[in-house]
Amino acid sequence: MKYLMLIYGNEELWNSLTPGDLAKLIDEVDAFNNALRESGELLGAEGLIPRPRSVRVVQSGAVVTDGPYLEAKEFVGSYFVVYVDDEQRALDIARSYPGLRYGGGLEVWPLMDHGWATVEA
Repeated sequence: MKYLMLIYGNEELWNSLTPGDLAKLIDEVDAFNNALRESGELLGAEGLIPRPRSVRVVQSGAVVTDGPYLEAKEFVGSYFVVYVDDEQRALDIARSYPGLRYGGGLEVWPLMDHGWATVEA
């Protein structure tokens, strides 16, 4: 099954990291991604560039506004998608994400399987 991992961060917290701590975290995340890639479980990972646009329908039609969408200090900063045997493995991966030590969060979302494409694991 495929799972989307949405990685949340706090801009104030991220900006407070020393250059050394930030470099260490980046190295740890790269190692984390490489281990998942080597196991065949990582389907993709990308960082997101702030700030997103929100498109919503109102009475006059579709309206585009600047994000973020929520009133919160946290924002979605990146994501990765894994293909694993079960939810427990997805949760184990999520718990081991290095950025969690720096106050971020991670949501685990099962992805629908429409059968349009198959993934060999």
